[in-house]
Amino acid sequence: MTQGTQGSAGTGAPEGAARAPRVPAQGRAADGGGRVRPGEGGADGAGGTGAAGARGEHVHSETPLPRPGVPRPAVQRSSVRGQVLDALRTALVAGDLTPGEVYSAPALGERFGVSATPVREAMQQLALEGAVEVVPNRGFRVVRRGARELAELAEVRALVEVPVMLRLARTVPAERWAELRPLAEATVRAAASGCRATYAEADRAFHRAVLAQSGNEQLVRIAEDLHRRAQWPLVGGMRGGRERAELIADAAEHGALLDALVGRDLDVVGALVREHFTGAV
Repeated sequence: MTQGTQGSAGTGAPEGAARAPRVPAQGRAADGGGRVRPGEGGADGAGGTGAAGARGEHVHSETPLPRPGVPRPAVQRSSVRGQVLDALRTALVAGDLTPGEVYSAPALGERFGVSATPVREAMQQLALEGAVEVVPNRGFRVVRRGARELAELAEVRALVEVPVMLRLARTVPAERWAELRPLAEATVRAAASGCRATYAEADRAFHRAVLAQSGNEQLVRIAEDLHRRAQWPLVGGMRGGRERAELIADAAEHGALLDALVGRDLDVVGALVREHFTGAV
């Protein structure tokens, strides 16, 4: 229920958690990075008016990103776009993609060991979700998020989920809620790791399971999309020990919510859910 971490687990995940490729912030083109400088564009290097630019692709030659000292994570060709999308979502939540910076599909493709096409397709999906915006002839800019957007997302989530939670509290048997205890405990472990991306995945899994008790697949999909958007960190968000403490406090609310659902305490359920959505991490 945290408002401010998708996809596969990041560094610092508990033992056994899946690890996704991390996408570090890119350096400038002049010094070997993948970030595009203002004014650089198409194939002629003069601002660019080619078709590739309209797709958010940096079309003149780039120096590949430096490869880390460890073997590059292999991306399975059978689901390249999906894996790249998961990795980019994880990088967004973890803060490895810097708000306001522009990243090109070819440079990110080099990082993942794939062509620019699946990266561009994944970035187009992120553009639809509001995480990035297309910059013609240059690439994709990571959107800067503010407190107002976070508050708006919290309001929409409350409007969608609070009535559902209250109905579920009245109708779902206690033993069904007991089956979700392991998921609530998993969020506590993920929070203790201090990794925002790891916690984001566990947090979404818990909420998805709670709302699935409604039997409404469309509701679950819409709520998951809103939840994912709420997990992207704010510009200048908390880091380090303070953030870890906030994650742990957020995770503890999952167990409290299950207790209230089991006891059919509607007042507590409503209050917990609303507070949970507005308590940005």
